[in-house]
Amino acid sequence: MTCFAVRAGLRKQGLMYPLAAAAVAHARERGARVVEGYPIAPEPGQDISWGEVNVGTPGPFAGAGLVEVSRPTKRRRVMRLDLG
Repeated sequence: MTCFAVRAGLRKQGLMYPLAAAAVAHARERGARVVEGYPIAPEPGQDISWGEVNVGTPGPFAGAGLVEVSRPTKRRRVMRLDLG
């Protein structure tokens, strides 16, 4: 998956969940075998810039069926869904 872009004024409304689910459905419909995402997972209370969170956070990816497969850095996760 690529970065998410939600227009100002519509952010912080949970729109990343249906966007992630739609990305998985789109990939599945077009014959993709695997979907991966690389969300950022800051520590609780840690500030992150708007630009950093464009890659998403783990919740929407998990909601779309992806599971964490590795943690290459302290804040970065690799999440994956095998589609077949």
